[in-house]
Amino acid sequence: MDIQAAKELVIKAGKEVVASGLIARTWGNISCRVSDTQFVITPSGRPYEGLTPEEIVLVNIADLSYDGDVKPSSEKGIHAEAYKLRPEVNFVIHTHQMQASVISTLGFDINSVDAKSAEVIGDNVPLASYGLPGTGKLREGVVAAIKRSDSKAVIMAHHGALCMGESYEDAFAVAAELEKVCAAFICRKYGELTGTIASNLETVYDFVAHRFENKKFAAAPRFEACNSARDGSVFNISAVNGNGEVSRIDIKTGDLVAGDNYPASAELHRAIYKKRKDVNYIVHNQSPEVMAVSKTTKVMKPLLDDLAQLVGVTVKNAAFNPNSTLKSSKKVVRALKGRNGVLLANNGALCVAGSEYDATAVEMVMEKGCKAEVGKKLFGTGKPINPIETRLMRFVYLQKYSKQAKK
Repeated sequence: MDIQAAKELVIKAGKEVVASGLIARTWGNISCRVSDTQFVITPSGRPYEGLTPEEIVLVNIADLSYDGDVKPSSEKGIHAEAYKLRPEVNFVIHTHQMQASVISTLGFDINSVDAKSAEVIGDNVPLASYGLPGTGKLREGVVAAIKRSDSKAVIMAHHGALCMGESYEDAFAVAAELEKVCAAFICRKYGELTGTIASNLETVYDFVAHRFENKKFAAAPRFEACNSARDGSVFNISAVNGNGEVSRIDIKTGDLVAGDNYPASAELHRAIYKKRKDVNYIVHNQSPEVMAVSKTTKVMKPLLDDLAQLVGVTVKNAAFNPNSTLKSSKKVVRALKGRNGVLLANNGALCVAGSEYDATAVEMVMEKGCKAEVGKKLFGTGKPINPIETRLMRFVYLQKYSKQAKK
């Protein structure tokens, strides 16, 4: 394929994977083969939405060498191996898609793919052994998985998936079908445990919430979820499922500056803004999977490496009581220390960051981390990532991101 055309195709794919939720922020990577000896790939650490052809890097398959100042994805070696081992493959997407990420934590292959899905991805999906992002160990695990299967998809332990296709369209079809296969695999396990058919994944989340309920957390009072944003010395807060009414509250005094409503969780948001000068946005997530974990889990240890990176080395659960705001707010703030997310007993989770863009990314990863936690409970398998490795990933991410923010 012509190099320029390949670059344009990768840029188009980058926008599509973000829009479809297969990739968040700068996670994952995309490549296109241009010849038997070269491929083009997305750069390291740059958002997909604004990529230009000059930022897409031409890499040599044999030795991973490249020209220019733009650094290619750190996972370029995995793409090169895919092109070496699969001559028919011309397009590769490394995704962090939701359901495949859940399965990535369980420790085993999917060996039961229905006939219709098998036509797209193959009759099994291998699990590649774990390695830290960008390392030779990760690459070796993927290579071994590709070699022992004819599948067009490889699930990468605690990480995501590699989807390979003969074309751009084929690779996306593989990614989409892989999500269906993984969701069906989860629902099938639910059926084995209950003797009933899950109408959707929310049924699975409800089942786990009831079966593994922590009575202390489940008894915590419910309150309306609100999102907020710092605006100088005040913050704007509004109900997630409200009518759009915004209240402005003074961070120092707690006085209502504008608006007619003082939400039950306003004091919690105010306490976070007072303590965390780095936080400018707070998102309250009450999706079914996050709600399930908030009722069952005291401390969520990362099963996925992007949770360790974006959210923290652990995610603690703390109860907020609207009838005892001062005391309970302090507990939540303590649980949030050094982290970008906290579970709220029986109320989902708060995701915090310095910008709306970052807070949204934290929310997406929190949801995925909770889906993985539900999967662990459902299947009774899957171990968290080594604590030393989670600390290393969190440290490297914070250092790298802080440097990028200063540019």
